[in-house]
Amino acid sequence: MNSRRLIPVVASLLCLLVATHLAAHEGGHHGHSHDHPQSRTWSIALDGSHLHGSFVSAKDGQVQIRKDDGRLIDLAIDRLVAADQAWIKDRMEAIQVLNRQHAIQLVALNQPLQEAIENGSTGTNAKKETMPAIGQHFQPFEKLLQLRWDKNFLYVGSNGLPEHPMMIGIRSWQQQVPIPQKYLGNNAWQIPLHPVPAKNPMSTKNDFLRGAIALAVNGVPIFNPLNNRGDDAYLFGELDDHGGHCGRGDDYHYHIAPVHLEKTTGKDKPIGYALDGYPIFGYQDTKSADFAPLDDLGGHKDAAGNYHYHAQPTYPYLNGGFYGEVTQRDGQVDPQPRAEPIRPDLQPLRDAVITGFMKMGNRFKLEYDVSGQKGSVTYVVKDDSTVDFTFQEPSGEVRRESYHSRMGKPFLPQSDSSEADADPNEDQASNGPRLKISSPAFFAGDELPLEYTGDGAGESPPIAWTKGPEGTVCYALNLWHTPGPSDVKSYWLVYDIPANVTSLPQNASGIGTVGFNDKGYAGYDPMKSKGPGTKQYHLTVYALSEKPTFSSDQVTRDELLKNISDITLAQGTLDFQYTRSQSGSSMILIGPAIAALLAGALFVFKRSRVSKRTSRVNSVVTQT
Repeated sequence: MNSRRLIPVVASLLCLLVATHLAAHEGGHHGHSHDHPQSRTWSIALDGSHLHGSFVSAKDGQVQIRKDDGRLIDLAIDRLVAADQAWIKDRMEAIQVLNRQHAIQLVALNQPLQEAIENGSTGTNAKKETMPAIGQHFQPFEKLLQLRWDKNFLYVGSNGLPEHPMMIGIRSWQQQVPIPQKYLGNNAWQIPLHPVPAKNPMSTKNDFLRGAIALAVNGVPIFNPLNNRGDDAYLFGELDDHGGHCGRGDDYHYHIAPVHLEKTTGKDKPIGYALDGYPIFGYQDTKSADFAPLDDLGGHKDAAGNYHYHAQPTYPYLNGGFYGEVTQRDGQVDPQPRAEPIRPDLQPLRDAVITGFMKMGNRFKLEYDVSGQKGSVTYVVKDDSTVDFTFQEPSGEVRRESYHSRMGKPFLPQSDSSEADADPNEDQASNGPRLKISSPAFFAGDELPLEYTGDGAGESPPIAWTKGPEGTVCYALNLWHTPGPSDVKSYWLVYDIPANVTSLPQNASGIGTVGFNDKGYAGYDPMKSKGPGTKQYHLTVYALSEKPTFSSDQVTRDELLKNISDITLAQGTLDFQYTRSQSGSSMILIGPAIAALLAGALFVFKRSRVSKRTSRVNSVVTQT
């Protein structure tokens, strides 16, 4: 049967489906594939990762999402954070109302109604989802943050580290250092979008001595100006030049208002939000026409009756309490994200003054002085969430320690920091410029398409990277996975890639030399996880200053890394994930008999019209 004869058959089946069993379907396939008016950010609860795409359908505990590049993926709804699950529930209820009201008419859906469905509204004044106003105040620092929202909260994901230098100027140091935290997913900060004035506002003078009381717009938490002993942290010399320091969990936070952020936000914009949902602005201008005294909580109402707090040069420095409703539990505002200590807290180092702090990518170095003797702490935060420390004591002793975080891969957004931030004492192999790795087949953090796995065609994915620094002679790459804290599995190894090559096509061959994977053969080993659930994978590319030499022709990952440690000029990693379901079957939204008939017709029709490489939908229909 040719494709033209199939068209009326498929159309008839679609009409039958609409009349008898309208599927819960949101969004559509209209317009250009790169237009995504209904695209939203979805968050995975387990690890805080994100993906972007539009809701398509939901059934039997599964949601289907059309990603911004047009590809379809299926996810278990309970893998998403609670806010996304609630969003799906609301959309389903709205669509069910539409299905009851517009059954047959949906076959020829007009554009205004289509837009209403895509935006989750059935009214005539449907509006696209837009970021709430307070979210816009965080946007100057959006490269450091992951922002999402629902009808009640703005959720701010971050690693708790600012762009400015940290720790410099501290005169009372407990030997903690800033380590990236994972304030993501269910552990993200949440700011009420509709704050409610409290019947009995609570002061922070004797309460809330634990945890944060506010969040700066750069994603750094702000703690009570009084430390957990009840002392003024600023007056005790515990804070750096920007009003922050590290807690016992190596978590960086401010203790006074971060007024320095006004250089980025502007003086008329908030520098933070108290956890009750009310904004915090910088210092008042006493000569301003709208100047008004502050209340005991450090705030007041503007001419429009809107309450807000202000920074102050003396205690309480910012909000001295909560004008809005909050819940106190165990001495802190609840709920709020938790930091993840990875090592025991230490005792203060007497007479130590922190004199320098440098960071570049995943490498950090803190320098200090004790009565004229220099010391330093250098540490590297690895992709497997291990942190390796090197302590250079003022006495000259050097010691090394490693710790592992239970929170998984850290969130280390790429910033615009220059090479001047590099640590001159660290080798160029790991501290040089970073390569940017990408793939035309999927985005960073996304699901790996089926065709590149053992459940599909098993072909190696296309990969591209930015040109290496001057002196690059060749490249090497490795696709790897960490099944356990001390275990690494290698799936693909290629080295001696010429310096003028900055990409590999799908199912690449004849470019560079292929090394041995952990299955014991030279080639690409398509991943095929033994159990269900999401697994994290990484593809690292290395720019090398010379061709590596090996003692054997059977080069493995361990041999490669050993032999390139001194010749690596730059490197970069692309992270992605693969979720293998228990059954391997796709979600079915219609009756089995009709689904089978429609699937067969669509398969023949699409096979004659669409190439295998550009249509992942075919594989989904074939499985059904």
